[in-house]
Amino acid sequence: MGNTWFTADTHFGHGRIIETCSRPFADSAEMDAEIIRRWNLAVASADTVWVLGDWALGDKVRGLEIVSELHGTKHLVAGNHDACWPGRIGAEKHLKGFLDAGFASVGAFARVKLPATIKNVPGRKVLLSHFPYLGGSRGGDRYSQFRLRDEGQWLLHGHVHGAFLATGRGLNVGVDVHDFAPVSALVLARMIDSIEYESRTNPG
Repeated sequence: MGNTWFTADTHFGHGRIIETCSRPFADSAEMDAEIIRRWNLAVASADTVWVLGDWALGDKVRGLEIVSELHGTKHLVAGNHDACWPGRIGAEKHLKGFLDAGFASVGAFARVKLPATIKNVPGRKVLLSHFPYLGGSRGGDRYSQFRLRDEGQWLLHGHVHGAFLATGRGLNVGVDVHDFAPVSALVLARMIDSIEYESRTNPG
């Protein structure tokens, strides 16, 4: 059984994202090649990767071709820039294209279990969504009707690019805050432990 990884906001083919998010690439071709390279260095063929939205913009055909070039079993939790996102009119027409390209599943939300970090204590369950509970890359809470409510569970998300890594019970798994590569489930589980420990020891 392989490892599990998370990522978001790859924006393959989207040249403008380089400027808006200060990504260190000359153009979208360089960006795409480097994200692919870093993904395949980290992820093995037996691993699973959850992509939390905003897969590709620009050349959508090329964007879907990239799916098969990346290691692992890939699941997409669609974001507002994905043609298959339920908030888009006609999204259902694009679902087959994403599945045919190599995504094992496509949905709006998911729930998974992170690995245990303490012996004899089961791993925690977390929610997956493109959107955080609150906030965005440009401030505000756009798409509020598509966001999950914070009812006490941790949420892994994308959407905010480099605006923040963690807030409340949410962790941003986007490439802009994880060196343009997927981040492992174990690393995220330990991050949550650290945040909770800090909250208990410094409640003010």
